[in-house]
Amino acid sequence: MNVCMVGYGMMGQWHSEALKRTDAVLHTVVGRREEAAKEFAARYGYKKWTVSLEAALADPAVDIVIIGSPSEQHEAQAIRCLEAGKHTLIEIPIAMSLAGAERVVAAGECSGKVYGLCHPMRFRREREALRERVRQGEEKIRHIAGRFFIKRLVNIGATGYRRSWSDNILWHHFCHFVDLAMFLFDGAPVRRVQSYLGSCHETTGIPMECVVLVETENDQSFMVHGSYHSTYRFYDKLIVTNRETYFYDILAGTLRTEAGVAAIEGEQENCARVIFDFLDAVRTGRPPLASGPSVLPAMRVLQTVQDDWDARHGARSIPGRPMT
Repeated sequence: MNVCMVGYGMMGQWHSEALKRTDAVLHTVVGRREEAAKEFAARYGYKKWTVSLEAALADPAVDIVIIGSPSEQHEAQAIRCLEAGKHTLIEIPIAMSLAGAERVVAAGECSGKVYGLCHPMRFRREREALRERVRQGEEKIRHIAGRFFIKRLVNIGATGYRRSWSDNILWHHFCHFVDLAMFLFDGAPVRRVQSYLGSCHETTGIPMECVVLVETENDQSFMVHGSYHSTYRFYDKLIVTNRETYFYDILAGTLRTEAGVAAIEGEQENCARVIFDFLDAVRTGRPPLASGPSVLPAMRVLQTVQDDWDARHGARSIPGRPMT
């Protein structure tokens, strides 16, 4: 299977390294700048590079497109890829609004192609047994909590590359946490969503702090809070059940339970599971673990938070999230 990679940031790098561990062919890179696209193609062994997504999609040799571009481009690019008849893996988030997500899902369902999302929190190996016990009724999740604190006053990504685009704490980073909760709650109806999303920062032009609280009709709760203004990083998750407490410190690479502390896979190794699952889904024709329809519950929660912000601050375009 020939793969086209759209974007050459951190996720483009991680996905390329995972692909090199499979029998997929690294075929085409699509980038914004010629020199950067050319260098990335040479570094990872892609056969071709281009600055035109249309040119890549017109190539009948391309079977799969992985979209690792800036968040606000995901919706339009995913729809173009699906309409061009390509299997499509979309970096989180699927879109920057619920309506946009629904448009991508509609295009995916009409395409007949395999399409899915890069939601790596779903793929944690150390949570597989917990999820199975929950689905069998052997264990019940009572509460999920997450923290995400980083310093993002200057627009430089995790690889040290100065970005031409702005991130979004709600639609990108909190999408990870909200989707994990909705995934583990396994369809439990949402009773209430409460939130705080800060006003736009005078330097960055975006909200820098956020809190989201979700209650389900099954008397379960979820909370995530974080800031782009923190002087040092926190990135962890806590799951409390009727049997155990699971504390995942992603930066330290550990899982703490009543039995003690154990090492867990790093983020990049865990993210490679997304690639392996998607390639298998394409080969077998099954939906991937993070299918398009399955992420819509999380998008509904995010849209509720956004609607509240719009009502208080006025719906408008901000860096990284243009009005659509």
